[in-house]
Amino acid sequence: MNPYTGSNFDDFLAEEGILEEVSARSLKRVLAIQLEEIMAETEMTKSGLAELLQTSRSQVDRLLDPENTSITLDSLEKLARAVGRRLRVEFA
Repeated sequence: MNPYTGSNFDDFLAEEGILEEVSARSLKRVLAIQLEEIMAETEMTKSGLAELLQTSRSQVDRLLDPENTSITLDSLEKLARAVGRRLRVEFA
């Protein structure tokens, strides 16, 4: 008998000890996708974004990397302003 029958995926991830890591990566992936869409809509390049942020292109690559979850709220706020958006963070 499958011990996970009837449970939800979050329960499985928690039991495996990876819920927080998977959640952080999925949130970062969503942010990266949203940012790429905004950049495409506004025809902004990574180099152009780097210039607006007064940083390097490699730093922009790290910001866009869905696997890199070590981004600060300050960096996200600067990033949002650079692309003409507001950052909204909430607990669900």
